[in-house]
Amino acid sequence: MSTPTRRARPFEGTSLKAVIAELTAEVRELYVADEVPWVVGYSGGKDSTAVLQLVWLALKELPAEQRTKPVYVISTDTLVENPIVASWVTQSLETMRQAAAEQQLPIEPNRLTPALKDTFWVNLIGRGYPAPRPKFRWCTERMKIKPSNSFIRRVVRRHGEAILVLGIRKQESQIRARAMAKHEMRRVKDRLSPNGNLPNSLVYSPIEDWSNDEVWTFLMQRENPWGYSNKDLMTIYQGATPDAECPLVVDTSTPSCGDSRFGCWTCTLVEQDKSMAAMISNDGENKRWMEPLLELRNKLDVANNEEDRDFRKMNGSIQLMTYTDKYDKQEKQKVVHGPYTQAARERWLRELLRAQAEVREEGPEEVRYIELVTMEELHEIRRLWVFEKHEVEDLVPRIYKEETGEDFPGAPLDEHLTLGADEMELLREASEGDELAFTTARELLSVERKFRTRARRSGLYDELEKAIKRGFFKDKEDAYDYALKKQKLRGKPYVGAQTSTDDLTGEEGPEHASA
Repeated sequence: MSTPTRRARPFEGTSLKAVIAELTAEVRELYVADEVPWVVGYSGGKDSTAVLQLVWLALKELPAEQRTKPVYVISTDTLVENPIVASWVTQSLETMRQAAAEQQLPIEPNRLTPALKDTFWVNLIGRGYPAPRPKFRWCTERMKIKPSNSFIRRVVRRHGEAILVLGIRKQESQIRARAMAKHEMRRVKDRLSPNGNLPNSLVYSPIEDWSNDEVWTFLMQRENPWGYSNKDLMTIYQGATPDAECPLVVDTSTPSCGDSRFGCWTCTLVEQDKSMAAMISNDGENKRWMEPLLELRNKLDVANNEEDRDFRKMNGSIQLMTYTDKYDKQEKQKVVHGPYTQAARERWLRELLRAQAEVREEGPEEVRYIELVTMEELHEIRRLWVFEKHEVEDLVPRIYKEETGEDFPGAPLDEHLTLGADEMELLREASEGDELAFTTARELLSVERKFRTRARRSGLYDELEKAIKRGFFKDKEDAYDYALKKQKLRGKPYVGAQTSTDDLTGEEGPEHASA
């Protein structure tokens, strides 16, 4: 099948009408060329809106009998998206669903969310993963990539193939431009590039050569076909730009509207959340309710947070890192810290529930019942603390009650697996201030109670041995000395940096960090 060849710069010397006519013709030709379903990535931002708008306009011009194969629109909600953008996207998807049915178009919107075990708060507060850093980026794969890839793989299993329609553009960044150029060399059917991560899927990027301003020109001059306001979208971008202005571009030195980046309000992979800060600054009277979110995000964004983290990995092992001292230029070693401590995790839960209460109280009607953390996540955090962290005092219901004034709606946990606050206080007193002795004794009691009611107690000794190994050290210094002695026996020092969840847990395995 041959498809139209497009010019490198669509709008130069060509009217918008002509460009759109050429592009929609290309979309139609690709759509009817085979029975391979399409999956359109939609974030609610300007680029994905422009792409979906092009596809929608193209399909409307096809006869009904040719609109046969499905076009799945997928939008991934990480559950920690900027609330304004999340609300915008959710309403857009619903409007889209109704409009597609009324216009008899085979467009099916889908809101995707991460699995419960992969959500931000389950991992940070439940498991104790520290806030993401560039070299420990545990969030992207779990919260964004896995939900969309799982959906695409289901489509591929059902239909054999899939075509991904994406709003990627070469002008977004040099890295993006190089990646797209690399895939262009392996294109098939002239306009479709292979997807290196998903077998049996191809990528179609209809606006890859457009500039920021060409995207906005299209959105402002062509009405949104599913009835959502593109002007309101520009208003969101304006509000997230420090100068609150989208100027008329007259030369390359003029700043463009639409450089704002929306994402998770908890993101600590950037130095600061400029878009949320700009929203509050530009419209303080109506956006002041977002301040608790920004404050909590800034508290999470602490590079040197060793005081909040255990000096052991989750399995109790000690990891050393060799580094060069920036002052004396000598090679030295230090302990690579693991997950957040119990005290830090409890503090983050309290901070989160307080922020949620403040937003509900101070915000407009549409955020009156907002869930910064869902009840499903709270139940999973509770389960992780009690059954995996062996924090058998079961503190989630108490923290929830103290911070919200409401009873925790969860059912009581198995009484054989929890110990009350009074028992834990007696145990802490008996430990005489030795936190490691207290947590080790608590874990041993938890293991014993877990196996008490079992007919077969296979694995009991292994669990007890793991608990003893985790609490083997007197303190951090003792653990450091032990690791050095173990290192000398091996005859080879560890050299490296923390880059994956395997470093956090102490398990061996492939790196999980995602670019």
